[in-house]
Amino acid sequence: MLVLGIETSCDETGLAIYDSKKGLIADEVFSQIDIHKEYGGVVPELASRDHADRILPLLKKILRDSGKGLDDIDLIAYTAGPGLKGCLLVGSTFARSLAYIIDKPIISINHIEAHLLAPIMEYSDLSFPFFGLLISGGHTMIVDAKDIGMYEIMGETLDDAVGEAFDKTAKLIGLDYPGGPLIEKLAKEGNGGSYKFPRPILNQPNCDFSFSGLKTHIMLTWKSSGKTDQVRKDIALELQNAVCDCLVGKLKRAHQEKGYSSIVISGGVSANQFIRNKIDNFADSINVKAFYPTKKFCTDNGAMIAYAGYKKYEAGQIYDLQGEVKPRWPLDELNELI
Repeated sequence: MLVLGIETSCDETGLAIYDSKKGLIADEVFSQIDIHKEYGGVVPELASRDHADRILPLLKKILRDSGKGLDDIDLIAYTAGPGLKGCLLVGSTFARSLAYIIDKPIISINHIEAHLLAPIMEYSDLSFPFFGLLISGGHTMIVDAKDIGMYEIMGETLDDAVGEAFDKTAKLIGLDYPGGPLIEKLAKEGNGGSYKFPRPILNQPNCDFSFSGLKTHIMLTWKSSGKTDQVRKDIALELQNAVCDCLVGKLKRAHQEKGYSSIVISGGVSANQFIRNKIDNFADSINVKAFYPTKKFCTDNGAMIAYAGYKKYEAGQIYDLQGEVKPRWPLDELNELI
């Protein structure tokens, strides 16, 4: 089976073709970072316009690279949510038009689920059930992944997501957008112990997160400092330390509740090597294995949508939202569609 995956939820246009026998055979992503950089964040109207401009050339490229034609495609999978409504509509309209033209089935994909399934595409020893830790610009949550389509959200952020905290801190201390990679780079030269930032709601008996108070503390620290390059580096390091303590602390609580032997860490922030090392150390200490996507698959991409489409189809979970998109599509609502 050949599955075409289409991802347009935010600021990456991603298309890919997954072969059920050979694996991923074509994959292209166009990032809009340069378009949004001057605004310090994603501008929805610009994002949706760029998706409309890029999607057809990317389709032509992956077909050419794979040596396949449209008629070879057996299933079209597209991101129906969550995401920016205008961006989602570009992908939905394009996918449904293609499906009509070539008379092939179509499947609506929740891209949070796709993030959780992506590592299974790469690791043969990963299987359900497992913990999912999704850390990105828009989401921070711990998921009890029982099976395909069967998820329980054990905890999520009450305010800012991890990636949002990184981006806002970066903007505050004078760094470009996106802030996450720049924070990680600066932190390598930070002096440990220079600051002690709070770990919001770490000791509360749940698996939820909160990062707005951490962001406020950083703002007050920066305003009262000499605003030097070394201060930037020290703030970046302690920000990462605080975030990691929160992530690991809540993962520990989730493990105490469920006891699964695998953790999947996905989403754009999962590319941060500092965070990976901290989670790996924790996982080793409790004899649990941590799985991460290849770094190019951490951010939104068509490969994870194509693979999720195949796995959902294989499981008989064929959701077709009839062109509707869901800017807010909670992961645990998938259970109702099975």
